[in-house]
Amino acid sequence: MATRAVLDTNVILAAHHSRNPASPGVEILDRWERGEFVLLYTADVITEYAEKLIEAGAPQAAADRFLSAIALNGTFVLIEFFHFRHYPEDADDIAFLLCALNGDATHLVTYDTHLHVLQPHYALAICEPLRFLAELRAA
Repeated sequence: MATRAVLDTNVILAAHHSRNPASPGVEILDRWERGEFVLLYTADVITEYAEKLIEAGAPQAAADRFLSAIALNGTFVLIEFFHFRHYPEDADDIAFLLCALNGDATHLVTYDTHLHVLQPHYALAICEPLRFLAELRAA
């Protein structure tokens, strides 16, 4: 089965703020661009990316290029069910968990520890970027 991942906004922001081409976020996006995994998104996820990139000071043109790349090369997920076994503490994370569950994600990649505590309740890996990279590198 192909690796199918949802990237939390904090991973996207870390990549866009990094000046180090070897940073985990940058490497994850590079590997996605090379087709090493499927990036899943929904309208809510891409809206969150757009808002947070602009709030964080990303130039509008750079944000637009990135969001266009996701729309062209990512996989759009239609939300068909809204039920959770366990809800995330942060309501903003609901969109990412819905995307992961509806999109049959293998991974939800995040720096948020409050999402990591949900791991035992779901079949997908809810993990930090370094763990995700280790799995991609080993494939």
